[in-house]
Amino acid sequence: MIALLHLLALLSFFFVLGLASEAKSAEEACRGSNLLVEMEKSDPARYRTIQAESEKVANGKGTFWKIEKPGVAPSWLLGTMHVTDPGVLKMPTGAPYALSKSKVVIIESDEILDEKKAAAAMLARPELTMMMNGKSIQDYLSPEDKAKLEAGLKERGIPLAAVSRMQPWMLSSFLAMPACELNRKAKGAAFLDKKIADDAMKAGIPVKGLETMQEQLSAMASISTEFHIKSLIEMISLGAKMDDVTATMRDLYISGEIGLTMPMLKSLSPDGSDGEGYAEFEERIVRQRNHTMAERALPMLNGGGAFMAVGALHLVGDEGLVSLLRTQGFTVTRAE
Repeated sequence: MIALLHLLALLSFFFVLGLASEAKSAEEACRGSNLLVEMEKSDPARYRTIQAESEKVANGKGTFWKIEKPGVAPSWLLGTMHVTDPGVLKMPTGAPYALSKSKVVIIESDEILDEKKAAAAMLARPELTMMMNGKSIQDYLSPEDKAKLEAGLKERGIPLAAVSRMQPWMLSSFLAMPACELNRKAKGAAFLDKKIADDAMKAGIPVKGLETMQEQLSAMASISTEFHIKSLIEMISLGAKMDDVTATMRDLYISGEIGLTMPMLKSLSPDGSDGEGYAEFEERIVRQRNHTMAERALPMLNGGGAFMAVGALHLVGDEGLVSLLRTQGFTVTRAE
């Protein structure tokens, strides 16, 4: 489950647009309710445990931060959620103004500005999105898990045979998205990072990326297929509850309680931590990428006047961007 969260934070909208165009039409209204609100009433002890865990997460509160260093204009850091939800698209107070006055906008990958270019980059490395070893997802599934996957795909109007050679993390990203989110994206709605980049381009502000799509997908491909299959089946097993998970993540993001997200998801995992393989996943998908982002953003931040927007989960923790930038001599404080 925790792996799924980072997967959603990694993959951009056009990776699933092809599937979304094939899927049956969905209602606009999003479903799902906040799991923590219900847990506080039904299982207060468990709720308190999750709250206590979140308090240990460094820089776990807030999504908008001010970056300062003597002698240069301040820069800004916004944690994002890669969805089109109207509540998410409404940035914290001060962020729109900071964006409009910035000299450069920094995002995870500037390839989101050009879908054709990004698609061409992916086609150049088909092994990053498709199984090229002669196997299909069915080869990794028990009969029971195959039935679960077929049922989950059928709900979205997709036959398993049509996507059986797709890498499991690609399928996970598609199935985990609420129907309303897929519907909005299929109709061309921009998720927060893309909206920020689009607005910057319209205003004549240069947009710079910290990673390429190939780098992001290569990180996913470096983790074993068996681990991704396990995460996929775990997610499918949640069924309709997945909408509740997404709604909870959205509410936590909007309230700025980012540090609560991981403890909440961990509490939903059957083994509590995604078990064997998760340490490697955390290392390659989170920690290493955090250091890469901080290193590549450093020259632009040293120049001052930058507006940096990356997934909110890259901000928190002892090796999150807030902590890493402080080690580089910046003063980083909440701006909300």
